[in-house]
Amino acid sequence: MKRNVISTAILAAMLSVGGKAAQIAERKTLTLDGAQRAISAAVAQAHKNRAGGVIAVVDDGGNLMALERVDGTFAAGANISIGKARTAALFQKPTRAFEEIIGHGRTAMVALNDFTPLQGGVPIVIDGQIVGAVGVSGAASAQQDEELAMTAAAAVSNATPEVTYFDSAQVSAAFEKGSVLFNRGESYMVHASRREQPGMAEIHTRDADIVYVLDGTATLVTGGTAVNVKPTEADEFRGTEINGGTAHELKRGDVIIVPAGVPHWFREVSNPFLYYVVKAR
Repeated sequence: MKRNVISTAILAAMLSVGGKAAQIAERKTLTLDGAQRAISAAVAQAHKNRAGGVIAVVDDGGNLMALERVDGTFAAGANISIGKARTAALFQKPTRAFEEIIGHGRTAMVALNDFTPLQGGVPIVIDGQIVGAVGVSGAASAQQDEELAMTAAAAVSNATPEVTYFDSAQVSAAFEKGSVLFNRGESYMVHASRREQPGMAEIHTRDADIVYVLDGTATLVTGGTAVNVKPTEADEFRGTEINGGTAHELKRGDVIIVPAGVPHWFREVSNPFLYYVVKAR
């Protein structure tokens, strides 16, 4: 009895800090069921895209929980996808961020251990806590790797989407060179687009283009038949021009929506012609 009293006293002392009870944080964990649900979501999307891919899911310590390879995906994709997932989990950021940092000159980062700075790794977040990550390799493009990873992560994440804000300086900088302003993967993408000369005929088989003209003028031809069409990447085709079709004279403030699969071609543009494009799926 005396020993039990002493043990109780020691335990009470261990749980006390400065006279107050020690705080124990509630920690979320990724279950095997959750990992498999993430895999299933990514595989289903890969089949829908008619694309390959190896999907890896790790816990918050970077330990592999589940892995699946879509038929036809190259064998090395397994190790690469695991590396992407581990990097996203251990560094708590999408791996695309590190690829961009290295691309801008900080090449010393490639010397880090357990580090795969290739687009396609995404953390899994539940109630604001990172509980693991998904890595994908072997899809049709690096962008599609990331989209599949985002689909997988979303299948188990109940986090409220964050509001994204770009100040005027960021927007102006994007229009200076013409670049992607925001990318929501499978859902939509926002381009701060800039043209200084006519372009090629374009066909996006999956994306509808919602165009809002910010400044300048342009002649946009839609419909008709694209000439000398060639695939440039998954679901994307380019041609030299369009025969036939309808010409639209665009000016500041105009909006035009080009559905997926409809050829379109900026035949004439002012210098510069600035416009937002929301690519919706």
